[in-house]
Amino acid sequence: MATAVRISEKLVHEAKKYSRVDHRSVTGQIEHWAKIGKCAEENPDLTYTLIKEILIGLEELEEGEKSEYKFG
Repeated sequence: MATAVRISEKLVHEAKKYSRVDHRSVTGQIEHWAKIGKCAEENPDLTYTLIKEILIGLEELEEGEKSEYKFG
């Protein structure tokens, strides 16, 4: 269920720039930032890159793209 939220014009302007680079909608860009920010607050020791890799891995699992990890 979608909910309307008021955000600053400055944030919308920044999201427009990044959304073009990342090929997302403005809404998708803001949702991406919110998801990353939430993960960062919950896991302050993780880097942005590691958070992003974890989220990509979770998406791959959702899509059925999984394989057994081989140690060594």
